[in-house]
Amino acid sequence: MMKKKVLVLHGANLNLLGKREPGIYGVKTLAEIDRALVDLGQELDLEVTCQQFNGEGQLVTALQQADDWAGGVLFNAGGYTHTSVVLRDAIAVISIPVIEIHLSNTQAREEFRHRSLIGPVCKGTIAGFGWYSYVLGLRALREMISEV
Repeated sequence: MMKKKVLVLHGANLNLLGKREPGIYGVKTLAEIDRALVDLGQELDLEVTCQQFNGEGQLVTALQQADDWAGGVLFNAGGYTHTSVVLRDAIAVISIPVIEIHLSNTQAREEFRHRSLIGPVCKGTIAGFGWYSYVLGLRALREMISEV
């Protein structure tokens, strides 16, 4: 049986994890998080591919392309969560499940972070557990795509 493929997609500024506001986002680097997710994916019989882009258009392209090869997406859109109609539209049009991921609890932060434009078109949102939000998301996504 072939492993199900999953895209972990990181948005703008997440390449700075580990040094960007560690009190909010933690001390793990993006490379450390990606490695942990690839390893967990192997345990869960998933093939995990991780990508990070600062550009909104690159994120849209990655979502569109994932529809052709992945069973689902974990997506931390970063600041684009609160501003990007095009990312919302890209998620709405693809046929695979997308889970919105946030390291911090966006509801406990500045008011402008309380509204997610992508949340309504995602299967669910996991936020506030630091890098472990990705772990919870990957486990949830595995359950979703195993049922298909």
